[in-house]
Amino acid sequence: MTAELWIASGNRKKRAELERLLAPLGYRIRTLDEAPPGIELIEDRPDFAGNAEVKATTLARAVRGYALGDDSGLCVDALGGEPGVRSARWAGESASDADRIAKLLAAMAGRADRRARFVCSLCLAAPDGSVIARFEDRCEGLILEQPRGSSGFGYDPAFAPLDQPAWSEPPAHRNLSSFAELDAVAKDRISHRGRALRRLLTHLSSHPLAPTP
Repeated sequence: MTAELWIASGNRKKRAELERLLAPLGYRIRTLDEAPPGIELIEDRPDFAGNAEVKATTLARAVRGYALGDDSGLCVDALGGEPGVRSARWAGESASDADRIAKLLAAMAGRADRRARFVCSLCLAAPDGSVIARFEDRCEGLILEQPRGSSGFGYDPAFAPLDQPAWSEPPAHRNLSSFAELDAVAKDRISHRGRALRRLLTHLSSHPLAPTP
């Protein structure tokens, strides 16, 4: 019997990225769309780790299975760490990715300090809702002056990771690719989520999940 791992995310593009990165595990990946209706994953904690835990433990108890909670966001130095845990809601509850990017670039207009980082917290919960493991990683980068690229999602077109061959010293950052200009393989190698999930994969290689009845 194949073990199942539920993903506690309602974001279609994020789910696709998580499913792709988790494929080497060989588990049956199940998404929030397959869960019973009415499950509320309320992101009301002050940090990424807390929100990831709420999502994982709530879903695990609801489906009585192993669940992975992910909370990620963009933290910009010049904005005091904003948008942070409010990354998805920073421009309003119904804002589009384009709206979020527009607000970000307007807030960064004329600022010399463009340093930022994406942070990803993961929480793995057991069927009874207890926490099995937590992982957090980040990807350092810069906020671009204009969005570039059409891949990825969220703030990806406005963020250029520093961990790529083009990086040397400013103003060389103008030659850096945005997350949205990288293909999936290149992004997975250096992204905050890719790094955190590789740590999860290492953990599960020695602590595999058991099939649930």
